Amino acid sequence: MTVTTPRGFRAAGVAAGLKSGGAADVALVVNDGPDAGIAGVFTANRVKAAPVLWTRQVVRGGVARAVILNSGGANACTGPAGFQDTHTTAEHTAAALTSASSRLRLGAGDVAVCSTGLIGERLPMDKLLPGVRAAIRALSRGGGAAAAQAIMTTDTRPKTTVAAGSGWTVGGMAKGAGMLAPAMATMLCVLTTDAVAGPAALDTALRAACRVTFDRVDSDGCMSTNDTVLLLASGASGVEPTEAELAAAVTAACHDLAQQLIADAEGATKQIAIEVVGAADEDDAVEVGRSVARNNLVKTALFGNDPNWGRILAAVGTTAAAFEPDALDVAVNGVWVCRSGAAAEDRSKVDLTGRDVAIRIDLHAGDAQATVWTNDLSHAYVHENSAYST
Repeated sequence: MTVTTPRGFRAAGVAAGLKSGGAADVALVVNDGPDAGIAGVFTANRVKAAPVLWTRQVVRGGVARAVILNSGGANACTGPAGFQDTHTTAEHTAAALTSASSRLRLGAGDVAVCSTGLIGERLPMDKLLPGVRAAIRALSRGGGAAAAQAIMTTDTRPKTTVAAGSGWTVGGMAKGAGMLAPAMATMLCVLTTDAVAGPAALDTALRAACRVTFDRVDSDGCMSTNDTVLLLASGASGVEPTEAELAAAVTAACHDLAQQLIADAEGATKQIAIEVVGAADEDDAVEVGRSVARNNLVKTALFGNDPNWGRILAAVGTTAAAFEPDALDVAVNGVWVCRSGAAAEDRSKVDLTGRDVAIRIDLHAGDAQATVWTNDLSHAYVHENSAYST
């Protein structure tokens, strides 16, 4: 259930000393297949880390053979020197892979780079580059789990997934436990497939998947500088799925990873699905869902097991969505605590003792709907974020 489940991929995760505790901090994913297509989606933050700027260039070319990732340092807001460090990392990875293989002939432009960690600090290249070489030596078909471990920052557990097609597979890994906000979550994600698919097909599938998964995860309303989701295709299955089949499998993989991200959100005790129905259009539904997901009063109420529908209505009212306040309905875990903008069923009927919370908001303004996922806000969030990294 990892990035190496699809045929044609090897991976590794090693400790290079970037993290003070000695945990694994360098990951490598290599595509050995007959194809080497890549697509990517990146943070919408105007302040973009050097690896994002580099990897966007790689993705524009539509071809990549490797992704080198590090935790323990974001390489964001590090100026031209930081960008040169990213270039050097890609160049070093390409040269070392070429030297280690009789089949691979790579240049720096064949290598995507991802970083996660503290903003504003240069990466220790004297540790990172030997870590790259160690990762190359450790590459294997069974290395996906180690790679997923190596990209963790404040995550409490690795996040991996597999979605099966007909004779082909999508695998994936992700990291992220805070700063999860729209325009993707604060995350690194590598998806792989052994399907036959060119860069255009990969791009279409990935963007469609991110729109309804990662773009709708909102933990704390904060957006990172390093968000990156990559999809690589090896073509090793020899099977070319339809556009719809590829999109469905990629979406399933992204959905699973997105749910793992929100489940591991820093300090969270609740996993909350906010379903908005009866919207005039999908944009309205998403706007309302995000407004509720970002409302700290709603999040703290749920942490306290309080189904405070008044706070939910107040959050809905801050949006520009089409609705009449006297027509709003709200259900929490199946109990319609608000009907027509006023109190309805007894809120004491709502059971919030479990981890999963379902909020349903009916705007009665149309037929569109959307779901946004978030978590509660607990005392532990402050502790976990005291040394937060991207």
